[in-house]
This record gives sequence, C-alpha cells and structure tokens, in this order.
Amino acid sequence: MTDTELLNSSEGQIVLARMYGQQQVSEQTTRYQSLIQAYREHFGVGNIELFSAPGRCEIGGNHTDHNHGKVLAGSITLDTIAVAAKVEEPVITFFSEGYQTKYVIHLNDLSPQPKDDGTTLLVRGMVAGLLEFGYRIGGFQAYISSNVFSASGLSSSASFEMLICTIISHFYNEGALDAVAKSKIGQYAENRYWNKPSGLLDQMACAYGGLVAIDFVNPKEPIINPVHWNFGQNGYSLVIVNTGGNHADLTDDYAAVPNEMYAVAQSLGASVCRDLSPEDLYANLKLVRETAGDRAVLRALHFFEENKRVDEQVKALQERRFSDFLRLVTESGNSSWKWLQNVYRSEVPREQDVSVALALTEIYLKSIDDSACRVHGGGFAGVILTILPNDYVEDYKTWISGMLGTPVLVVNVREHGAVNVSDLIHAEKKY
Repeated sequence: MTDTELLNSSEGQIVLARMYGQQQVSEQTTRYQSLIQAYREHFGVGNIELFSAPGRCEIGGNHTDHNHGKVLAGSITLDTIAVAAKVEEPVITFFSEGYQTKYVIHLNDLSPQPKDDGTTLLVRGMVAGLLEFGYRIGGFQAYISSNVFSASGLSSSASFEMLICTIISHFYNEGALDAVAKSKIGQYAENRYWNKPSGLLDQMACAYGGLVAIDFVNPKEPIINPVHWNFGQNGYSLVIVNTGGNHADLTDDYAAVPNEMYAVAQSLGASVCRDLSPEDLYANLKLVRETAGDRAVLRALHFFEENKRVDEQVKALQERRFSDFLRLVTESGNSSWKWLQNVYRSEVPREQDVSVALALTEIYLKSIDDSACRVHGGGFAGVILTILPNDYVEDYKTWISGMLGTPVLVVNVREHGAVNVSDLIHAEKKY
C-alpha cells in the first residue's frame, strides 16, 4: 500500500478524524498528500513516514512554569507536519513549504556557525541536546509544512522542535523519547543555541497531547495530569485573535518576568517563587519592595494566585462547573493584565495591540453570559484567547477581524501530541 493509499484507507481517515476533527478529514488528507508529492519532487521516491507535532493553547498558569509553578494547557488542531525518511549519512536535509531554503545540517559539527539562521541553530541545538541527554542521533531528509503561524502565541517553535525530536526518536531511538524527554531537549536548544530563557510549558503542551495540568514543582520530573474535557463537544470554541502586535525585540521583556520573580525569591533566601508562600511575602513586604521593586512584587503575587487558579480550573472542569471555569479564565487574564503586566510594553505606551483587542472583546462578551477572554502565551504582543459558545463564533470573528484587520483562528484541543502518524494508522489497522 502506498502512502497516499494509507491516508485514504478507512484506518487513515479514522486517525485524521481523531487528530483534527471529522470536518477537517478531507482537507487534512489533501494536505498530507500534497506534502508527500512535494517530498518526492525534492528527494525522489523513498521509504517515507508521516509525522505531526501540534501547537499549543495556554488556558491557565500564565508565566508560572519558570518558577516551578502550575499550568493548564492543551495541544491544538494546528500543527507542524513532515514527510521524512531515514538516510545513512549523518546529515539532516529538509525543505519547508513556502520557503526556497534547503537546510543542510552536518551532524559531525554541531557548533553554531556564522551563517546559521534561527532554524539551523535550533536544529543543531536539538541534536546536541539529544546527545547531551544520552540518545542516538542520525540523518534524515524531510519536507515540512506548518499552519502554526509564527509569532501567533501558539508556540510554532516548540511545535517544530517536538517534530524534529519525534523524527529522530523514531528513526534512531525506537521511539523511546517521551514528552518530558523531548521537552527538555527543546528547552536545551532554546536556552543554549537561541539564548532564550524559556521554561518547559510550550514543549510539554506540544509533546504530550490533550488538555493537561502540569506541575513543575520538580522541573526535572514534571507532574502531568490529563484533564478530560472537549470544548467542541460541550458547545464551545477556542478563538485565537492575532492582535497585530510586533514580536521583534521582546526577549528582554520576556526575560524580565522570571528574573523579577527570582529576585523576589532570592530576597527571601529562596531560589524560585514556588519555594515561598504568600505569607512569606506579606511578612517581609517592605524588604522585598526595596530589594526587588514593586513590579516584581506584583508578579510574585500573580504567581501565587495563578497557582491556586490552575487547581481550581481543573476541579471546575472535572466537576463540570463550566461557568466557574470560565470565570477563573477571566480572573487569570485580569491578573496577567494588572499584576503580571505582560499585555503591553511599558517602554512603548503608544502600541497596545493586545490591550485594545482585550478591551473590545470584553465589550462584545458583556451580552454573553458564559464566555471569557485573556492574553495568550508570553504576551507583550501577539494574540488573545476568547472562549465563547459556538453559536457566537462567526459573528465574533467577523466583528473583531473587521475592527482590527488581523487574522482570527478557531481551534480545538486534540488528543495526540507529537506523533508518528504512519504508526498511528498502522496501529489502527491491527484492531
């Protein structure tokens, strides 16, 4: 059976329905078939396999993972996919749809090179991370496509990282890398090769699959608890609104959030905010304000309250108290806006794209009882998340995109994280 026939088989269609929803099966079948054809045009016929790694949606726990906090996040139906084949040479070669660049990374030298762009550096970093954590590496060739738009707050980079890790895990490590291992390798690559002080949230949500509560009290062994809730089946949609903000030069803004929380902890003899209680901060407030500053205090207060909220959000979903869950999402967003202060850059007060989008959405949602909106992801620029009943989605999309002139995406949580799609189809055939 050819790869195209595999996709069109009843088992292939079942797998695509599980990954993307029944309404997207035809579209996704065509998408994968086009990718297979593009692979053949660039590399010829080979023993290929299909891979997918989703983007992620953050529901609660905004900016807490780096201080060993709790998060609620989910993999989504937008993803980065690849057609890939193992090769004998220690070289990774790939093309990305929509770009002319042919990426060629020789694995015998993983040190950063002067001409490396961000993508090349990231692949080098991931391969170096695989070696660092004791895994085998090797070459492959691939054609890659993604609908996880960059600078969209949906973790396009983490999606790409988890895709590459999954390919190498399958070809050279018998699929042994679990979600935690892949996530650590992605974090290693970003920290060491991008100089980006990222936590593990983005990678974990992309790698694991479904809606998950993650506790980073011990970052080396995060506690992962699946949360069984399907927004679509319960009549709701997750709507991602691109606010049009500029993501350029935000590294310092992102880095200041964990660094200020660290400063609060260190002023009280701890390493991270998770090592403290709110009472520790209350009892020493004057000292901490003088040592770390008022914004750092507010960000630490956000951390403590956000940790409580994640537990409350999970409990509300488990007990099917969806109105309470939405109220908690709103509280989380307000805390990010007022206390964490990651909705706009204080240095650029004229540019507040996220704030404007949130303000407009709050006005729109006043007439809808059970709904919520919040800044999504790292913040400062990018996107917001709106959760509202399916009946209002098209009207809201038309209204907000007409006001802002920016893209609006409707997503849902998918059960599969970073996976070998070919293996899923073959496994379905066995039943």
